[in-house]
Amino acid sequence: MSSRVRTLLFCLLVAALSPPALSRPAGEGIRIGSKKFTESVILGEMLALLARDAGAEVEHIDQLGGTRILWNALRAGEIDAYPEYTGTISGEILAGRGLSTAEAIRDAVEAEGLRMSPPIGFDNTYAIGMVESRADALGVRRISDLRDHGGLRLAFTNEFMKRDDGWPGLRDRYRLPHDDVDGLDHDVAYRGLLSGTIDVTDFYSTDAEIAEHGLRVLEDDLRYFPRYEAVILYRADLAQRAGAVVEAMLRLAGRIDARTMASLNARAKIARVPESVVASEFLLDALGVDVPVRVQTMAERIARRTGEHLALVGISLAAAIIVSVPLGVVAAKRPRLGQVILGVTGVLQTIPSLALLVFMIPILGVGEGPAVAALFLYSLLPIVRNTHSGLREIPVGITESARALGLPPATRLRVIELPLATGSILAGIKTSGVINVGTATLGALIGAGGYGQPILTGIRLDSVPLILEGAVPAAVMAVGVQWIFERAERRLVPRGLRVGK
Repeated sequence: MSSRVRTLLFCLLVAALSPPALSRPAGEGIRIGSKKFTESVILGEMLALLARDAGAEVEHIDQLGGTRILWNALRAGEIDAYPEYTGTISGEILAGRGLSTAEAIRDAVEAEGLRMSPPIGFDNTYAIGMVESRADALGVRRISDLRDHGGLRLAFTNEFMKRDDGWPGLRDRYRLPHDDVDGLDHDVAYRGLLSGTIDVTDFYSTDAEIAEHGLRVLEDDLRYFPRYEAVILYRADLAQRAGAVVEAMLRLAGRIDARTMASLNARAKIARVPESVVASEFLLDALGVDVPVRVQTMAERIARRTGEHLALVGISLAAAIIVSVPLGVVAAKRPRLGQVILGVTGVLQTIPSLALLVFMIPILGVGEGPAVAALFLYSLLPIVRNTHSGLREIPVGITESARALGLPPATRLRVIELPLATGSILAGIKTSGVINVGTATLGALIGAGGYGQPILTGIRLDSVPLILEGAVPAAVMAVGVQWIFERAERRLVPRGLRVGK
């Protein structure tokens, strides 16, 4: 390996493993976050457009995985603001503190070094619902009525299943007999409800699907759910860094009622108008703010996502090759230490990918950093194991002959053993590369971009073309990675050592 190649690979390793700064210096622009449901994306677009109208350079990191990801990113300075709900703040983020009033919530938020805006104007509370015809047939109008129908199939969104203000508390308050309850993605739950595979799920009260599909919101007769007034959470230092931006964003206070928000959701979710356009049209009509938006073409979107996905896969795989091949050599030469190395890399492979991505956020923030680090860790095992196996499977006679010729260990490894194991090593690299292409789609949940972004959007909007916009290029890239390493094998592995050639 030439010194130039070694230097390049070393730089890639440093780039992959160096954490980004948790707080960004002033002048680097404003970063707005939003969750992975349509209403949050629309509100995030509004905040971004208002900040842009105030003269700031703005990046909107949309469809981040969940409440905790956004809250932690805000506290760490990875984002500057995002839309949230008072019920979520009191019932999940700051649960257990008995925050029952807006003033108490605001004081608790300020104690964290953050600020909360006045309410935007609507209450998007949780609700429990069914298909209207099914509810009529069973005579179900209130949540209490579910007690008499223990055979109904209940499934709730994954976040609702775990929240303090979600399913556990709801079940206890209403003494519901349903035990076999599954967790689903919010948009998948709607599809299950409409297809009849489930009977009851949770809604957001401003969801466009409620009116569109004739769904019934069951009366919360025991008043379990608190108010979920939409607000803006932002960093306290934002007022010092960009006071005009804060003033611009606060113009949303009191300007959107529940009916208006439901209609905006319908424009994006049912009519398939891009969220940026929906937000821009509302700001022009309601506030007189005219910020033109440009919707990218499909070709532009695919080109952008391809570059992001290649960066995630390329950097993480290059770093893994640098680390894994030496580890595999050590594992082959030192059997006891090798068992430890193989064991540790095997354990890393068993960690659920989404859990590993979330675990990385407090260390590396949101974006490409944690995604690259997680992909790097997942790439280790196939390369380490194949390097180890390739070296251990070299016939003893060959290694004994090399020793008899007086070749030192380093020379034997470089001249004889590694060339003989090249086919096995490349097979491990190829496996890691293909796995990385698929796993990298999950990086969109933490703002890393790539092909996962259109897949998430397609799931959220129930749009097969958008899902395919991410899935098909990802499949093509995986095939391309496999082809590249097969060509590399033809060039690097002697013909007589190629399996099946």
